Amino acid sequence: MPFESILVPSRVYEGQKPGTSGLRKAVKVFQQENYTENFVQCILTAIGPKLKGCTLAVGGDGRFFGKEAVNIIIKIAAANGVGKLVIGQHGILSTPAVSCIIRKYKLTGGIILTASHNPGGPDNDFGIKYNTENGGPAPDGITNAIYQLTTQIENYSIVPNLTCDIDNIGVNTFEVNGKDFVVEIIDSVDDYLELMKSIFDFPKLKNLLSANAAKPFRVLINSMHGVTGPYVKRIFLDQLGAPLNSAVKITPLPDFGGGHPDPNLTYAADLVEQLRKSNFDFGAAFDGDGDRNMVLGAKAFFVTPSDSLAILGNHLNDIPYFQKSGIKGVARSMPTGAAIDKVATKLKVEIFEVPTGWKYFGNLMDAGRLSLCGEESFGTGSDHIREKDGIWAVLAWLSVIASTSKSVEQICCDHWAEFGRNYFARYDYENCETEPSNVMMKELEKKITEASFVGTKFEEAGKTFVVEAADNFQYTDPIDESITKNQGLRILFSNGARLIFRLSGTGSSGATIRLYAESYESSSEQINLNAQEVLRPLIQVGLKISQLQSFTGRTEPTVIT
Repeated sequence: MPFESILVPSRVYEGQKPGTSGLRKAVKVFQQENYTENFVQCILTAIGPKLKGCTLAVGGDGRFFGKEAVNIIIKIAAANGVGKLVIGQHGILSTPAVSCIIRKYKLTGGIILTASHNPGGPDNDFGIKYNTENGGPAPDGITNAIYQLTTQIENYSIVPNLTCDIDNIGVNTFEVNGKDFVVEIIDSVDDYLELMKSIFDFPKLKNLLSANAAKPFRVLINSMHGVTGPYVKRIFLDQLGAPLNSAVKITPLPDFGGGHPDPNLTYAADLVEQLRKSNFDFGAAFDGDGDRNMVLGAKAFFVTPSDSLAILGNHLNDIPYFQKSGIKGVARSMPTGAAIDKVATKLKVEIFEVPTGWKYFGNLMDAGRLSLCGEESFGTGSDHIREKDGIWAVLAWLSVIASTSKSVEQICCDHWAEFGRNYFARYDYENCETEPSNVMMKELEKKITEASFVGTKFEEAGKTFVVEAADNFQYTDPIDESITKNQGLRILFSNGARLIFRLSGTGSSGATIRLYAESYESSSEQINLNAQEVLRPLIQVGLKISQLQSFTGRTEPTVIT
């Protein structure tokens, strides 16, 4: 049956500006007439001359409105001359898997349906983002082009009566406007599993985890009812032989079971409690779309993402992939703790400090200058794809454990003994009123960029902090020399401590203020203390400088990590 496209009149919706990783809004916003259609059309238009006959990947984290959005994408892609869509079965593909598929099959790009770690369901959030042909999030130039198109759109093209079954694996071919349009439904896990097998020593990991091992290493992995469930089952249970009780919440649900799919100590509290009460050796949790991870040791010993990045960097040679490729360089987002910097010095490789957002690592990877990177927001990854990758990070940790025969806690303690410890914490103040938050950031920037601010001394709980430098972080990309401004307010102290303030771009409403605090200790007597106690004086200094409580009315953060 031949199909013909039609042109549907529409109107501009304000605020369709992609953030650090796509457009995130409440589900009800996306459900408005033509709202999702507008944004999808603008993504396709922004692809430009490569659009006609191209192949795109499509998938998401299984959240509410996901299948409806896939159906819209199919209809609009068909109308716009896309040659083929590769879609995960049931519309399910983790964000790392989409990057894997784009790179493996050399696709033009992919559309990912996720709001990442934001809650799901009819009263919560949805999101759409575009990844380019390198497998990574669209750079600023493309997201800006998409946004500009959303401010001008008058109509979109669609094939309204085209329907495709996305629940059964297979190839579907349609005649649209006289040309073939192909929709291939693929197994969501196969390509990603193949990639992981090429990176890690699966027989070695199986010997560690298998219930038949002489002394099984007991793991507890929590998918938080997000997209990683099928991946966890196939990799950790089926392939590596971990017992069935090693994985929980592995069924993707449109509302994530009513939970908040953010792998931190607050929203994965059930995992923390299980580890505290049980004899599991290792715990891990992933976010909604599978790109973030939290790592815990026995009795819920918490590994900060900054430490996780540094420790993996120091042990990359325990992973076959890096034994073959070598280590080209390492990087962190600006707010991330500087522990990895010391590892880079040891390895004699480049260290890069980039803005928040995985797209900033992509240029460095494509230029062959970056092997490992991470963000303090529970994101870790390497140049095997162009996204952060939660399951990869856990397999990397298990590789280190298998090679060293040490516990998570001992690995961390040994690392601190060698490099010193970068105590790090992030305070999130979520859903603050937008205007007072903006005013606070403007006043704070004005204060810290005055010439007289450098040298200012702050006393708190017997500790002295002297300002050495302060700025609004700006990044010049060493590959294309593009400049990214206004990436966070930094206050650097002479004793190596840092305070950073940022307004997050990952929320769907209101404002999230993030306060980051870091201090460095090198003496053996100071590396095994309680992080919150060590950082409390510094955080109090940050609250005084910013007057955060006065501007927001918040006396406590929503989340501490």
